[in-house]
Amino acid sequence: MKRTLRILEIVEDTMVDGPGFRTSIYCAGCRHACPGCHNPQSWDFGGGREMTVDELMRTIVSDPFTRGVTFSGGDPMYQAAGFAELARAIHTYTQKDVWCYTGFTFESLIHDDQRELLAGLDVLVDGPFIQSLRDESLLFRGSSNQRLIDVQASLYSGETVLWKPDNQVI
Repeated sequence: MKRTLRILEIVEDTMVDGPGFRTSIYCAGCRHACPGCHNPQSWDFGGGREMTVDELMRTIVSDPFTRGVTFSGGDPMYQAAGFAELARAIHTYTQKDVWCYTGFTFESLIHDDQRELLAGLDVLVDGPFIQSLRDESLLFRGSSNQRLIDVQASLYSGETVLWKPDNQVI
């Protein structure tokens, strides 16, 4: 049986959640409740609708011109097993990269149940949004405590490696 995920919205051809045109999948459910959150309607774990990994993949592959897929929310780490399955499918059937936004830190996830999802990610934008650290000039994140992490390099090296943008793409 394919897993289902609780999804609020799918935004196609967006350029705000990572480099290039992307498909962003916004999930339901978040306990961080960051003051100033840009998406507080996503906190409700019962919001949105259930979608299977297959349904999501049909949407993802229907647009061959997007560079990647971004998981956002809510917080995808609360549905880590389902998003891990989706990330594996994306890497198996497409050439798209996979980004994920979370209010958790990479270091707190590396030894937790969410490690399976980390293994399927290219970039993790980690850390809670902190309103006093808000900085609109930052690339793909809202507050200066948040990091863009090259997940595969970090897992390989055993250290947190920051992602560096490819100037030809941004």
